[in-house]
Amino acid sequence: MSYRLRLAHLYPEQMNIYGDRGNILALTQRCAWRGIAVDLLPVGVGADVDWGAVDIAFFGGGQDSGQALIAADFVERQGPVLRAAVEDGLVLLSICGGYQLLGHTYVTHTGEQLPGVGVFDARTLGGAVRLIGNIVVGVGDWGLGTEESHFNLQPPTANSQLAARLVGFENHSGRTYLGPGARPLGRVLAGHGNNGEDGSEGAVYRNAFGCYMHGSLLPKNPFFADHLIGLALRRRYGPGAELVALDDRLELAAQHTMIERLIRL
Repeated sequence: MSYRLRLAHLYPEQMNIYGDRGNILALTQRCAWRGIAVDLLPVGVGADVDWGAVDIAFFGGGQDSGQALIAADFVERQGPVLRAAVEDGLVLLSICGGYQLLGHTYVTHTGEQLPGVGVFDARTLGGAVRLIGNIVVGVGDWGLGTEESHFNLQPPTANSQLAARLVGFENHSGRTYLGPGARPLGRVLAGHGNNGEDGSEGAVYRNAFGCYMHGSLLPKNPFFADHLIGLALRRRYGPGAELVALDDRLELAAQHTMIERLIRL
């Protein structure tokens, strides 16, 4: 059976820093290697989107100025229908600024309040000091829950201990605090995470994921890219839709090296 997925990239001109576009490249390439067709839909200011026809949405990071340019359009035009699509199982990955706007509010360091769309039960406050550097996050049961096996699409030769960790790069002044309606993506093993205080990083709600990991996240963590693709395939084509395993030995070796270096430091 041939598969086709539709991938929406929210505000690619304004919200694309620190290599975030690499997440789009990773998703499309890992689909192409498996013969899965991908229709890429850039979503700009003023765009009308049929979110019911979208399988995966990506929302990258941007400077405060970029967020201010698109915040009103995102909240007013896309917010209600996007939130309904998430409730219906839409697969969503958001990074940094996109993650912040998917919460309830983001108050910048200058005091400007940007409303969010409330996909995540989270609020963000701008800080005076930026949280910068490489980051390692343990996922496993602590973040992704025990009700299902989340990272089950990795090649059988992959090291399961490494596959329970994510590597990225963070650079943010915002401090994000989760409410009871969201669970963290994982626990910080090296770096700062959501706020540098409680040890959490990111948020998960249904098939929506948010975090502060640039770098880009998905090329560094191919099993997470496959997790998103697998969720989208099963939502569109049913539980029998599975992914063919790829040879990720080089990617996992690079990830292993980075984890060892950062944990040692």
